Amino acid sequence: MTGRRPLRGMSINVLIPNMLTVAALCAGLTAIRFAQQAQWEAAAFAVALAAVFDGLDGRMARLLKSSSKFGAELDSLSDVVSFGVAPAMVLYFWTMQSADPFGWGPVMLYAVCCALRLARFNTALDAAPPKWAENFFVGVPAPMAAGLVLLPLVMSFVTDAALFSHPAFVTLFLAGVSILMVSKVPTFAFKKGRIPARFVLPFLLGVGLFAAFLVNTPWATLALFLTGYLISIPVAIRTYRKRQRQSEQGGIPDDDDGIDDDSEETEVSIPGNPSVSDKNTI
Repeated sequence: MTGRRPLRGMSINVLIPNMLTVAALCAGLTAIRFAQQAQWEAAAFAVALAAVFDGLDGRMARLLKSSSKFGAELDSLSDVVSFGVAPAMVLYFWTMQSADPFGWGPVMLYAVCCALRLARFNTALDAAPPKWAENFFVGVPAPMAAGLVLLPLVMSFVTDAALFSHPAFVTLFLAGVSILMVSKVPTFAFKKGRIPARFVLPFLLGVGLFAAFLVNTPWATLALFLTGYLISIPVAIRTYRKRQRQSEQGGIPDDDDGIDDDSEETEVSIPGNPSVSDKNTI
């Protein structure tokens, strides 16, 4: 017998975030099943649904004050399956198996890099970055990486161009996103995005328009969103380096988030993009 303590009873409030995490895991596994049945749109939707559940579980944990070590471990394991294994297998069944035996290599590379990102994240939980650095992720987070690597599949729903389903093209996405996941490239976390007061209503209008387009033309809208995220990466690198230089020169104290406080600005928390300190996002 080991000295490991048994799992204690938990209230429903504590279990709600874990239930969302399990739902994300189930959605990821279901995406693999849909891919085996060549139901590509359903498979892509299942991965997107897993990302929604993953974005909600951490916020519910903080809202209900029910964060737990058990929940953090379960969330990490769920992320590897839903955003590492599931997207890789979807792409394998979609087009990469036609390039075997070479098609299996990029698929494994992506899944392994997702697991490595998880390991790096878990070992870096105790490291406290400067306050301004909490506005950035280190590398591309796993849920967004799953969306980016499935971009060729999403584009195939929008256009009949054979390029997007060609194994060589998909291989480039698998390799590129894999590198971005384990790299130290800074990407925006968006947790502390500030919207000037005069732009709050236009911003909310934009969110409404985005939701309307997402309902009416989901795949084209999702493709534009993912492309916009790719474009934001060079901007994030430039912004990060600028704030890093300011911090080294004493322009930004370590306990400063790097965002100027302004009574005319409104802080808006963007759903789905927790900061680097969020234990529920890798």
